[in-house]
Amino acid sequence: MKLANLAGRPVVVRDNLALDIADASKGAIEPRLEVLSDLSLHDELRALAERAEEADWKPFEQRDLGRVAKPYKAIGVALNYRAHAEESNLPVPDEPSVFAKFASSVVGPYDSIVVEPQYDKVDYEAELVVVMGRTGKNISAADAWSYVAGVTAGQDVSDRKEQWRKPINQFTLPKSYDTFSPIGPYLVTVDEFEDPDDIEVVGWVDDLEVQRGRTSDLIFSVPELIAWLSKRVTFEPGDLIFTGTPAGCGVRRTPRLYLTEGKVLRTEVTGVGTMVNPVVGG
Repeated sequence: MKLANLAGRPVVVRDNLALDIADASKGAIEPRLEVLSDLSLHDELRALAERAEEADWKPFEQRDLGRVAKPYKAIGVALNYRAHAEESNLPVPDEPSVFAKFASSVVGPYDSIVVEPQYDKVDYEAELVVVMGRTGKNISAADAWSYVAGVTAGQDVSDRKEQWRKPINQFTLPKSYDTFSPIGPYLVTVDEFEDPDDIEVVGWVDDLEVQRGRTSDLIFSVPELIAWLSKRVTFEPGDLIFTGTPAGCGVRRTPRLYLTEGKVLRTEVTGVGTMVNPVVGG
């Protein structure tokens, strides 16, 4: 099942048509963004889609799609692709290294990324983003996917200058500026993927392909991440996990490539779709 936020209203998507969930349920399901990531409603959403008349499915403009989750918390994972560890000349970690991304940084798949003039080392990181679908603590790896509402595309945009400002490196703030966490365009349920542990992630800056990887290259798979994290935090519906980025981010390129006003960042996750985020000045 493919879900979306269409102009602020939760919808089920089929091809290029959308079914308004609140209208289809005759108001039984409120038009709240949280509906998309609530696994307890997904069977009902499937039933609504099956019962809907053809006239209930409406064409829509891609540009009207917004963020697909309203997280209480968003967690990023650093150095989680083997190829990224290799290009960074860093050893493969024994345990995940994580950081927070403020929920206020989360925007939609076509929203602008705002780069203030003083930020001259803003980097991109194309990622698969996991959206949690029910409350869970101490989740086993074997059960992990059953707690996931779906997956989407995301970008972990980073101010490298602030990230590496001495004397102490920090991750959370420079990856959490307003607009630095676009996600979308769709939330796609796990059953839509032949192998949810092997999904392709691709990124472009303008017309230059800068990243391409598969989640089968993750050092810590999605189930392993959920199991490890849930020993320490309680997940809630809508929480996000930015699972890591493949090789090719701007700071590792020669010459280095940063996001500046006028560039366009595109991010594609196979089976989910493509985000297009223009970079604008502050």
